[in-house]
Amino acid sequence: MTHDERAVAVEWAVNIVYGGIPFAVMMMTPADLEDFAFGFSLTEGVIEEPSDIRRVAISDVAEGSIVEIDLVPTRLDQHLARRRAMTGRTGCGVCGIEDLQSLPRARPRLVRPAPVVSAKAVGRALDALCEGQFLNRLTGAVHAAAFADDDGRLIALREDVGRHNALDKLIGALLRSSVDPGSGFIVITSRCSFEMIEKAGAFGARAVVAISAPTSLALDRARALGITLVGIACRDTMTTFHEV
Repeated sequence: MTHDERAVAVEWAVNIVYGGIPFAVMMMTPADLEDFAFGFSLTEGVIEEPSDIRRVAISDVAEGSIVEIDLVPTRLDQHLARRRAMTGRTGCGVCGIEDLQSLPRARPRLVRPAPVVSAKAVGRALDALCEGQFLNRLTGAVHAAAFADDDGRLIALREDVGRHNALDKLIGALLRSSVDPGSGFIVITSRCSFEMIEKAGAFGARAVVAISAPTSLALDRARALGITLVGIACRDTMTTFHEV
């Protein structure tokens, strides 16, 4: 029998607070929290532009971290008018809503024609994604979301124990860097479900590549939002489920 040490992924409670009022508690990896604040705020419909956020303050307490997001007054007023309870939202992506009419629906944000997603570009992006997943190499327990240009070169990559959180972190990083959503494609290591396409659509992405096949609703939303959707992506093969 041998004994060895192994890194374990940190799962941490993060309380999202707008205007001093708690909004959601997320179980996530406590890294890139400012990116997450911007991405989550956009994909949840709290903001429409990065300039809607005036300040992000992060503090640690015994139970986890508090991310206080200071919105511009008009945006805060709108947020408070539509505020809904979401405490404990950790996995399914729509926990906390009260009825079917409350399902999130991203608005199409067509900024430019969808990029051509070639097998060569996908292969290059997947190689870079594997190389860049530092936390996953250590722990084997986290998801990744990345953004690649048309040639498959990675522009940004974020990791998290939660697949939705990884994508929100990525979107926040892209927002803060003023990356054009139509200048490349999103790559995700997780399954491609409804919520992942909604988040990509809220950002304005025109193409999503996933290592798994999409669900039926993810495909429906990709069609509605004008998103090229590629699944079962490997280094040398891929399946195009919907092409713009």
